[in-house]
Amino acid sequence: MAEIQPITMPKWGLAMEEGMLARWAVDIGTPIELGQEIMDIETSKIANVFESPVTGVLRRRVVADGDTVPVGALLGVVAAPEVSEEAVDDFVRTFLEGFVPEEAGAASGPSAETVEAGGRRIRRLKAGPDTGKPIVFIHGFGADLSTWMLNQAALAEDRPVHAIDLPGHGGSEKALDDGSPAGLATAVIDYMDAEGIESAHLVGHSLGAAIAATIALDAPSRVDGLTLVAPAGFGPEIAGDFIAGFIAESRARKLRPWLEMLVADPQMVTAEMVEDVLKFKRLDGALAALQAVAAANFDGDAQRHSLRDRLADIAAPVHVVWGAEDRILSVAHAEGLPANVTVTVIPGAGHIVHMEKAADVNALIAGA
Repeated sequence: MAEIQPITMPKWGLAMEEGMLARWAVDIGTPIELGQEIMDIETSKIANVFESPVTGVLRRRVVADGDTVPVGALLGVVAAPEVSEEAVDDFVRTFLEGFVPEEAGAASGPSAETVEAGGRRIRRLKAGPDTGKPIVFIHGFGADLSTWMLNQAALAEDRPVHAIDLPGHGGSEKALDDGSPAGLATAVIDYMDAEGIESAHLVGHSLGAAIAATIALDAPSRVDGLTLVAPAGFGPEIAGDFIAGFIAESRARKLRPWLEMLVADPQMVTAEMVEDVLKFKRLDGALAALQAVAAANFDGDAQRHSLRDRLADIAAPVHVVWGAEDRILSVAHAEGLPANVTVTVIPGAGHIVHMEKAADVNALIAGA
């Protein structure tokens, strides 16, 4: 008898415990292919499409649009046309009878913690085993380690993966002496020293990518490879209105349009995502830190620091990944880069392509 295959609620991020099936994109009886977008799922952090992990015919939709279920819950069933309805019914019944949601503590996995590095308090989330070549994730302006929620767990199966909050961001110390890429690179190296990381594959987004490239240039022995996602410092301009709006707005209704600039599909921005940004900006010292980092890196629509002319000097492998519909840093900045830089442009994605097209970006990082 042909195999019957379940489709279950995915675990997007180490802390995800449940998700809402916002919309089915395929009907019962529809043939689906591996990687096909079959539904929209919304978590407390972001809404995103879910790509089918299997190939076959959708025979059951167990969960309806708008329902919230735990990670691992049965969403649908895929089987070949020759599989009987009775066999599919038996499969669904057996799955539901045996399914036990993970306990909250088990589902959340490792938790973020604060460590001392170079005299600073740095919040980090570490996942994966203690052995293997490490990955260090470096977020961009105004973000925090949760920007990697769709990437970290997927890459931590066979190696340690560290995601940190830069100084002035997230749960790290808000005071900072130098908000430039070079100044923030020092904080990343201090963290690597504190954790005994001699060298790592650095994955940076936007300003974080400029920081990662700066480390590769100034401390090449610390870098085995670079994945630079929508990197700052590769072209002259930036959407200065986004930076100003992100800093200035203190109400959800007015902040949301600026956050929607980050994505190709504005529906990906959830109410919780907006509220998380507002909560951060209300922390003591957070707004001053954002203003200091912005002043060190941007001047209206111009970027203050350029790495483009130095990229050919990077010894480690460099892979640049850009969303084709980026409205913050133009994908045109990826054109004409030196021969040692590999470029991948992903259609249907904006500035946070690592969240919008996480599976694609994870595959590129894993293959580096």
